[in-house]
Amino acid sequence: MSMNRAAQGRKRPIGGGDLTRLAIGIIGIGTSGPLIALGAMAVPVAIFWRNLGGSLLTLPFALAKGEWRSLTRKSWSWSILAGVFLALHFICFFYSMRLTSVASGTALTATQPIFVALWLRYKGRVVDRRVWVGMAISMVGVLIITGVDWSLSTRSLTGDLIALLGGALAGAYVTAGSHVQKVVSTTTYTTICYLVCALTCLIVVIPSGASLFDYPREEWLLILGLIVGAQLLGHTLFNQVLVRVNPAVVSLIVFFEVPVGALLAFWWLGQVPPAGIIPGIALLIFGSALVASRTSQLQGDERDGVAHEN
Repeated sequence: MSMNRAAQGRKRPIGGGDLTRLAIGIIGIGTSGPLIALGAMAVPVAIFWRNLGGSLLTLPFALAKGEWRSLTRKSWSWSILAGVFLALHFICFFYSMRLTSVASGTALTATQPIFVALWLRYKGRVVDRRVWVGMAISMVGVLIITGVDWSLSTRSLTGDLIALLGGALAGAYVTAGSHVQKVVSTTTYTTICYLVCALTCLIVVIPSGASLFDYPREEWLLILGLIVGAQLLGHTLFNQVLVRVNPAVVSLIVFFEVPVGALLAFWWLGQVPPAGIIPGIALLIFGSALVASRTSQLQGDERDGVAHEN
């Protein structure tokens, strides 16, 4: 492999534009938990409409790119796989929001960078010790913020376990998506991924007998909020940043969804966030900064980011 080819494959450090996108994305996905908790629409149905709407909104931009005929079988395969992982992640996340508190559910789902890092290590990548320290500090911050499952109710515990599984599936979604975006634009990728996610949930909806349409206006307004906030301003902006920034770092920054979601849950639902939210946020910021400063340790050649094998 030539030096120039390797250099082209490296992802650069986080710049100001990417930080802005990440900040907006955090606010976008931070609205997701409270909006889901407010809703009563059947979970697979809500996920179907959320992702179908997101796919239709990005479709015109994807068509303008004119990439469809040039997509390789590998690009299609990774995009479809990412869509399936996203559907499974959403199913876990939506159910957890209705079984446990928004703060606990988002915190446990935000463990996805741990799973990304474990995958990197499994594939033989050398993960700098300070990255692990940063992740550990951030996890301590998350635990302080939520006081994860001090209550031992069966309902909350079930929600916590489902949320943790959702974190693993989110890591799989991020990892699969990073393979595609080295060669495919964000709009094309997200259009495919969201549509596959919607169709995956439709497969679940049909045998369940749940209605796709018979819901009050308030439920549709919540779905609209999820599409605009969490889907477009959240996931789509994160996918744009993934083109340039290591997925382990992007996944870690998603930890900030926890305090945002907790504050919005307090505002909209009256859920009182844990007393440790302020020191928890401080630890999150410190841990994220530590990982971001060590991104070069996670960067390799053009296969970098998720230990991509040709």
